[in-house]
Amino acid sequence: MQSLRMIEDWPAPNAATAVVRGADGALLGENGPQERLFPLASVTKLLTAYTVLVAVEEGVFELDDPAGPEGSTVRHLLAHTSGLAFDEHRVMAAPGTRRLYSNAGFDVLAETLTTASGIHFAQYAAEAVFEPLGMRATLLNTAHRSPAGAGGLSTVADLARFAAELQAPKLLDPSTVRSATREVAFPGLSGVLPGFGHRRPNDWGLGFEIRGDKSPHWTGASSSPQTFGHFGQSGTFLWVDPVADAACIALTDLDFGPWAAEAWPPFTDAVLAELGG
Repeated sequence: MQSLRMIEDWPAPNAATAVVRGADGALLGENGPQERLFPLASVTKLLTAYTVLVAVEEGVFELDDPAGPEGSTVRHLLAHTSGLAFDEHRVMAAPGTRRLYSNAGFDVLAETLTTASGIHFAQYAAEAVFEPLGMRATLLNTAHRSPAGAGGLSTVADLARFAAELQAPKLLDPSTVRSATREVAFPGLSGVLPGFGHRRPNDWGLGFEIRGDKSPHWTGASSSPQTFGHFGQSGTFLWVDPVADAACIALTDLDFGPWAAEAWPPFTDAVLAELGG
């Protein structure tokens, strides 16, 4: 795919990308070092959320089991509606009333899974998600880093396998993935989309941001409202566009900033145009 050459103009010292077709998980194109480890930042939340959903299907806990502040549940934590502050275990709102993007909430998710299963979160993620998908390079260092972002390391090659799973699930019932990625959890709530300001509404699924009609956005102007995924402050993103029947991963070693807000949308539009052509 010629559009993937656009990353060569990004100011990042290193960048890698790939596009994965939804129908069969085929790799449609790639550019850059596919096996290089990059810090994922908040793209890690997708891996954390998927691990939690596996735990739900395995009976470790249920989405509506209590977790976090009083009145909050696993579902609230996944959807950033627990009321916890961004980076501290401080309650800012009643559960279900505001979309408060919260790293602390994902820390609580990992702690809840560890307590309920008796298995450390990083080990559970490796055994339940990474190993079955062949994501051999992916690491969650939660001993000293957060499962919300700082502890995640992966490669484009590994995330291409994960993107294929998101589009044609084998580890989860397809209905579970569809609910987590296509259905807005606690619809109508407004909140801040990190890096892009306040959005009304700020649609989110269960761990996955849903694009909806947000503008500006880190995906493209031609991305469908059904697009879901996440970006990270380390200059990374993963989106899945069900209408285009494809997913795209981009990893860099340059922190998110104006360069990314300017470069990513036209890159995505170029990818989608080439897919549609």
